[in-house]
Amino acid sequence: ARTLKGFRDVLPAEALPKRRMMETLAHTFESYGFAPIETPHLEYTEVLINETEGEIGKQLFRFEDQGGRDVCMRYDLTVPFARFVVQHKNELGIPFKRYAFGNVFRGERPQFGRYREFTQCDFDMVGSRSMSADAEVVQLLVKALYALDIHEFTVRLNNRELMDGVCEHLDVVDRVPAVLRALDKLDKVGVAEVKKELQGEEAALSSEQASYILEFVQLSNKETGLELLETLKGQAIQSTSYQQGLENLEACYAILRAVGDVAERVKIDLTVARGFGYYTGIVYEVQLDQCPQVGTVASGGRYDNLTESYSSELLPGVGASVGLDRLLAGLTELGLLPDTSAPAPVLIGHMSKEESSAMHALANELRERGIGVELYPEPSKLKKQFQYADKKGHTHVLLQGSIERERGVYLLKNMASGKQTEIPDFEALCDVLTTS
Repeated sequence: ARTLKGFRDVLPAEALPKRRMMETLAHTFESYGFAPIETPHLEYTEVLINETEGEIGKQLFRFEDQGGRDVCMRYDLTVPFARFVVQHKNELGIPFKRYAFGNVFRGERPQFGRYREFTQCDFDMVGSRSMSADAEVVQLLVKALYALDIHEFTVRLNNRELMDGVCEHLDVVDRVPAVLRALDKLDKVGVAEVKKELQGEEAALSSEQASYILEFVQLSNKETGLELLETLKGQAIQSTSYQQGLENLEACYAILRAVGDVAERVKIDLTVARGFGYYTGIVYEVQLDQCPQVGTVASGGRYDNLTESYSSELLPGVGASVGLDRLLAGLTELGLLPDTSAPAPVLIGHMSKEESSAMHALANELRERGIGVELYPEPSKLKKQFQYADKKGHTHVLLQGSIERERGVYLLKNMASGKQTEIPDFEALCDVLTTS
């Protein structure tokens, strides 16, 4: 019995908090008007490949199916969403807000918090170019993490048009993807190595051009948001892309500043460069402040050209993705994993074969009162049943064998305190279980 490298089984201790996280996120998304959708795990390769060239294209799980079709496992949830919107836009209505949970597949090198199959959680809005839409997605991302009781994190915010403008200013606009790929490594390898890459074969910048770009992106290390925006306005960069990017970044940041508990988590960071193939404007990444080694746990941005492969009608969009598995890895590392108690808080002890019917009837009555109950499957020593309850995370064990029934009481053990209490009647039992 073994699993493929980079793939893993998820045990209840992680699957339960993951499920609860998804339920919390879904509730938060719907409170902003986002609706759930689902797309297939498999897509025609031609649907994915145009948007996943380069390194990403090399990581696709690609094969020929039984019908001789060239297919790929989906790499993310964003590109399939672009296909989905083009196919169903008349049924959906535009603008459209969606969220989705689903597993995606990447043939990359496994490492801490990173697997070849993992669960993504996406939410997007298509059909609007307004910075109100960008700001709402960032705001929702922050609120969703707050709803998960995560408060120590930073949203690093940038606009890709700024670097487009800088490259126009330096007359190297054809090398923007190479420049972004180099800058994306800044946190990992440092300034000196990135400068070498900028002067390397792919980007082929001069020493002066590389220094200019590095000095520009490092402005965000020295100044706070509003100060940085003023500094960016003062740069002698003659470029329409730069001016448009700066206006959009300023507009988005102004809206976020109006929501105080959101603004305190957002930092403008000119080094952020994401999704070289499709992001066109605002981009952002989220890291846990106390666990940076787990990497980016959420990210997103604006993509105004994503549907061009499928339709002559371009549908602008903005969205974000939460990497649930990586987020769970970080929370586990920090000892902040959400509640892992048993799905049903109460375990009813199985006293004897003769009393099985009575135990099932009692369990059913409690469930009809909205109380989650698991019945131990067979008569066994009480010590063994208590050990089972402790391992599974049950909060209470309920005993009501023939002796308890004769006395008209319920014997309830609190697994946290170890205290056993006699409950006088069924109504009192329900009150205790629903308030504890």
